[in-house]
Amino acid sequence: MGSPHTVGIVGLGVISGQYLETLRTVADVRITAVADLDQARARAVADTIDGCRALTTDELVAADDVETVLNLTIPAAHAEVALAAIAHGTAVFGEKPLAATFAEARAMTDAAAAASVPLGGAPDTVLGTGVQTARAAIDGGAVGRPVSAAATWVSGGHESWHPNPDFYYRAGGGPLLDMGPYYLTSLVHLLGPVVAVSGAASRSRDHRVIGDGPRAGESVPVEVDTHLAGILHHDSGALSTVTMSFDGGTTAAAPIEVHGTGGTLLVPDPNRFDGDVRRRTSDGWETLPPSAGYVGAGRGIGLVDFVRGERRAGADLAMHVLEIMTLLQTSAESGMRETLTTTVERPTPVPLTEPRDWRG
Repeated sequence: MGSPHTVGIVGLGVISGQYLETLRTVADVRITAVADLDQARARAVADTIDGCRALTTDELVAADDVETVLNLTIPAAHAEVALAAIAHGTAVFGEKPLAATFAEARAMTDAAAAASVPLGGAPDTVLGTGVQTARAAIDGGAVGRPVSAAATWVSGGHESWHPNPDFYYRAGGGPLLDMGPYYLTSLVHLLGPVVAVSGAASRSRDHRVIGDGPRAGESVPVEVDTHLAGILHHDSGALSTVTMSFDGGTTAAAPIEVHGTGGTLLVPDPNRFDGDVRRRTSDGWETLPPSAGYVGAGRGIGLVDFVRGERRAGADLAMHVLEIMTLLQTSAESGMRETLTTTVERPTPVPLTEPRDWRG
C-alpha cells in the first residue's frame, strides 16, 4: 500500500469526528475524499482537510486516489458501501458491526476474498492500553487458568442524548449489536474464540421518545430486543456471561471481570482505549501499570494498524463477533444452545506503543 496511505470516508455522522481527530495526526495516512448523504456536510468537512474533496459515495469508492474506504455509515448500509468498494478493488475498514446481518457480512467477506481486497472493522478500542494490558496480564498467568468472565453494559437507551437514534432500534441496532462488539471482541482477545452460545432476550416497550435536539419529543418505533443476557462457551473451556441492555438506568458492575484459578481481573470500559486494570489475589487489590497497547489512542487506530499490515481488527474477528451476536439472538428465539460456524485466532498482542511511534 502507498505511503502516505490514502483514505476516503463515507458517512460523516457523530462518530466521524473522533476518527478525523486521530487520522489527522498520523503521518502516513492522508484523507483524500469524503462523502455523506448530506452533501453540504461533506463539503464542510472537506474544507477542513488539505487536499480533500467532497464526492458522492459512488464517486468515492471508485476514486483512483482512495486506497481504503473508511465506512462510517449506519449498519444497514455497511454491506452496500463495502461491496461497492470491493468491486472496484478498494480496501474497506468499517464501523461495527461488520454488517447488519450475518448473511450480509458473509457476502462481504466472500467478495473481499475473491478479489484479494483487505477488509477490516471496528471496534479498535480493544487495541488500547486497557484491554491489551488485561490480556498481557492474563497471558502472563496473573489470574492462573481463566475459568469465567462477566461482561455488563446497561443504559436507558441512546434516545436520551442522540439527535437521530432511529437506527439503534432497527435491524442492525439494539444494545447487543451496538455495544456488544466492544465487549465480545474484548472477550475474544482475552479468552479466545467462542464455540457455542445460549441467549435470552426481551423488549420493554414498542416506542422510544427522543429527549434532545431538534426532534425532541418525537416517538421512534422499536423493532429489536432491548435487553439480552447470554452465555458464551469459549474454545478454551472458559464460560462468559454477557448482559447488554437499553432497559436500565446504569450499573455498578465492572464492565468486564475475568476469574481464574489464581485471582480476578477487572478490565476497564472496552468502549474506551485506556483505564485501570485491577487484579485481586489473596493479598488484596492492585492496579497494574499499562504494559501493552497503543498509548493515547483514539478511534481510527484500528485503521492505522490495518493499513500498516498488522490487521488486528480484521474481518475474520469482526465476522466471528457478529456470528456470536447473531446466534445469541437466534438462541433467545429458539431457547436452544447454538453452535458457531466461524472461529478466529486471537489477534497478535499490541506491544506498549507510545503516541510518537504510532503517529509516525
